[in-house]
Amino acid sequence: METIRAFIAIELPAELRQDLARLQAELKADNRLRIKWVNPDGIHLTLKFLGNIPVSDTDRITQAMTDTARRITPFYLKTEMLGAFPNLKRVQVIWVGLGGETDKLKQLQQLIETNLTQLGFAVEQRHFKPHLTLARLGRYISPAECQRLGELIASTRFDMGEQMKVGSINLIRSQLTREGAVYSRISSAELLKEP
Repeated sequence: METIRAFIAIELPAELRQDLARLQAELKADNRLRIKWVNPDGIHLTLKFLGNIPVSDTDRITQAMTDTARRITPFYLKTEMLGAFPNLKRVQVIWVGLGGETDKLKQLQQLIETNLTQLGFAVEQRHFKPHLTLARLGRYISPAECQRLGELIASTRFDMGEQMKVGSINLIRSQLTREGAVYSRISSAELLKEP
């Protein structure tokens, strides 16, 4: 049985990806750290990571996405802040947080979660925190390097506030390569058009 690694996500407009690339360039000033930067063309807002799924399940997943999308009208999100998981003292992931109509976003994410549970997917145990991942740190970064990076993140000011309209959700394939993940859209589901 052929399987693919996949997830459901909101894809970003080109202008926002360009803004994120500029922010990454600013943060890369200290290039001594072992940081794995996400290709700006691949930055997306993950709603549900599916893991390895049978190719034959993509139609059922797309139908669940369509059923979900028909219950939510398009909405707007905007970039708000630069942060890190788990925190600025122990940086492992650098991200940009999202604001705007996050209630609708969380409702969308919860409906996806519910519909996919009915298909046998496990419920995500972590709390959904809307963010765009810019980078991940290597395993062998010292506490001093983490602290220096946390200080850089805290002191970096960026004037984004970029707004984006969310009008669809996408099933994305992720192929892992030596150069990083390569993403390709399998299917899309349009949100409910407003009357």
